[in-house]
Amino acid sequence: MSLPTIKPAEARRLLDNGALLVDIREADEHAREKIPGARHLPLSKLDEIDLAVHQGKPVIFHCKSGARTQANAPRLAAKLGETCEAFIVEGGLDAWRKAGLPVVTDRRQPLELQRQVQIGAGSLAVVGTLLGLFASPWFFGVPAFVGAGLITAGLTGFCGMARILMRAPWNRGVYGSPARAG
Repeated sequence: MSLPTIKPAEARRLLDNGALLVDIREADEHAREKIPGARHLPLSKLDEIDLAVHQGKPVIFHCKSGARTQANAPRLAAKLGETCEAFIVEGGLDAWRKAGLPVVTDRRQPLELQRQVQIGAGSLAVVGTLLGLFASPWFFGVPAFVGAGLITAGLTGFCGMARILMRAPWNRGVYGSPARAG
């Protein structure tokens, strides 16, 4: 079952009349930028959540661009039950912002983990290539290693660089600090 999309202005009107807005993005994305009043229920924890309790009120889902919400519409609809009216914000948070509706941004929060991985991988590839050209051909192994890591992440869903970055000091507020032994 697919959920109908609505424009941000219509979503706002429904919210003013008691609808529930649900942000399905992950914790790092939600910490940096969010729609005021949106309930944060990350897609990765959807199986642990019971949304059927919101029957009687329309539920409006959003992500950053709307694509993730559209792709998961059948899962979201299944969590609501058949009697709950539900929608997707067309264009997600990006369209909400473009429509001039309120958004809370906390620049003290780190960039989204995916962007940190992209910046890190890109930087390593450029530096490794430059060092390979100007210092020693052995440095060409760095971009090759980064490429192999990206391929592995794409094929398996496991990203070693993301796991390392989650433990970085600037990400501890979002992901918590790792437990220390003894």
